[in-house]
Amino acid sequence: MNKVPIVKLNNGVEMPQLGFGTLHLPQETCAEDVANAIRLGFRLIDTAKNYANEEEVGRGIKMSEVPREQLFITTKLWIKDYGYERAKQAFEASLKRLGIDYIDLYLLHQPFGDLHGAWRALEELYEEGKIRAIGVSNFSPDRLVDLCQTARIHPMVNQIEFSPYFQQWRAKQWNDKYGVQVEAWGAMASGNHPELFTEPTLVGIGTKYEKSAAQVILRYLIQRGVVTLCRTDNPKHQQEDISIFDFELTDTEMHAIDLLDRGHTMAKDHRSPEDVEWFHTQATR
Repeated sequence: MNKVPIVKLNNGVEMPQLGFGTLHLPQETCAEDVANAIRLGFRLIDTAKNYANEEEVGRGIKMSEVPREQLFITTKLWIKDYGYERAKQAFEASLKRLGIDYIDLYLLHQPFGDLHGAWRALEELYEEGKIRAIGVSNFSPDRLVDLCQTARIHPMVNQIEFSPYFQQWRAKQWNDKYGVQVEAWGAMASGNHPELFTEPTLVGIGTKYEKSAAQVILRYLIQRGVVTLCRTDNPKHQQEDISIFDFELTDTEMHAIDLLDRGHTMAKDHRSPEDVEWFHTQATR
């Protein structure tokens, strides 16, 4: 069994540092993909209402036959369900689709709309024990600080884009200041930049350790203290993704990867008016 490190959130809850993401998994194989990932040793499973696969993820959890209390299940509230009352209703609907009776981590998926009303609902659900930890996703430092300055309960996690091509170290510094754990989505540049896997720096380091470029990327983020998600429907790649705890990158190798940063998003820009409009009008499933 691969031993995944644990991080402790600001409320004392323990969270696996490596997780299995489910965005864009084929619907017909999603349940088996999730079950196989759990059998391989993944305990953090990440989904969202807007991924339209919570039911399949729930089936995969059951198929794995791993006790629920050993798993750390994340799902997210979509912007169309923001606001106090709607957030509470959407949370219960996600629970029903997943077929579980509590969520380990529940996130505001985007920093738009009535997020303050939605956050009040999350605070109450957390205090009622229905959620073990609450957090946000795609919150830039200014949005995070604004929420922390106005909320009764600070977020425990901020899930943001983070890869060798887009290293958000300034954002991480602000999250660290407020005790918010950074979690990476898009660690492989969201699959939009296949050249990442042939980067000479990553390939060279991988050759030294007999690891793939993807494994080097995951190891890099783990060593930087970032909770990291990876996603694949290929069982061989699932096995590779979790087999990253038998080597350690040197300071020189870490610095070499630092230099790959392109300084801009590999996906959508959450501060672009055009992209914000897209999230409100086209991204909803």
